[in-house]
Amino acid sequence: MKAIGYKHAGSLQLEHALQDITLEMPQALGRDLLVKVAAISVNPVDTKVRASAQPTEGFKVLGWDAVGEVVATGSQSELFKVGDKVWYAGDLTRSGSNAEYQLVDERIVGRKPQSLSNAEAAATPLTAITAWELLFDRLGFQITEAISKPALNTSTDKPILLIVGAAGGVGSILSQLAVNLTDAMVIGTASRAKSQQWLTDLGVNHVINHHKDMKQQLKELGIQEVSHVISLTHTEQHFDGLVDVLAPQGKFALIDDPKEGLDIMKLKLKSISLHWEFMFTRSMFHTGDIIKQHKMLNTLADLFDRKRLKTTLGENFGKINATNLLKAHQHIESNQAIGKIVLENF
Repeated sequence: MKAIGYKHAGSLQLEHALQDITLEMPQALGRDLLVKVAAISVNPVDTKVRASAQPTEGFKVLGWDAVGEVVATGSQSELFKVGDKVWYAGDLTRSGSNAEYQLVDERIVGRKPQSLSNAEAAATPLTAITAWELLFDRLGFQITEAISKPALNTSTDKPILLIVGAAGGVGSILSQLAVNLTDAMVIGTASRAKSQQWLTDLGVNHVINHHKDMKQQLKELGIQEVSHVISLTHTEQHFDGLVDVLAPQGKFALIDDPKEGLDIMKLKLKSISLHWEFMFTRSMFHTGDIIKQHKMLNTLADLFDRKRLKTTLGENFGKINATNLLKAHQHIESNQAIGKIVLENF
């Protein structure tokens, strides 16, 4: 089967940073599905792994987001059958979706939304699971399925959620989930006019610029403090300012890897709780609740099919091959991406 992989971790300037290869067809055993991959998306995790994870032997195949068709099932499979159209975010410890066929545990797989194209659906699983787990598993928001955006409300009876880096892949779906499924006032940060308009179109209540004084911008909106912060990028740069705007007993969640570390003692006086989110935890450790990701993806598929959410597809880079994947990695590393980058077909 066709695949794209690398033999030596490092920068994109390395010769053969990614290359077209041929691998043997994998076989489905146990609870695995063998999926014929139709479309994939590229995430920051792809670029981070490529730059730092040296293959132990042979080629390493990246890629986690995928949409495809089940072509074989393991003997213990019970959730899907051959011919089912599925979507998933994969497992960090296994061979990835940058291949014509991929093995994936059915407990982290959901049914593909019928209303989305393969490319539109491929843009979603990893970021949607991350966003869902952030809101509902880590921060404990309750699903209210609000019909419209909450009106400006600075009282303490409604949560106020500040999302830093809200126009990226995770932020784009997180903003929608928070606006459409919770009673929170949602404030997103973005620094460029195009990304600010993107957030407005997604329905956030307010957009501020994380490169400017966030506390002052909130005051100008009549907001003295926020109850929840989700930081999706450059947390170390904004940490002090975010602690400053968080209310006592507030909640702070993050997904990135602060390069300089965080002084968590700064959270103590306000009794602020810290919450890490890593969507691969369930698949990596085969947790007892691993099947929750299957259920999440099915719920998300229903939300898309009910038009409660819209795809976060940003750009389609064409066929799945080394040349186009290199371009996708370059775009991700430029930090200029809005929405998700997708490739489809071999």
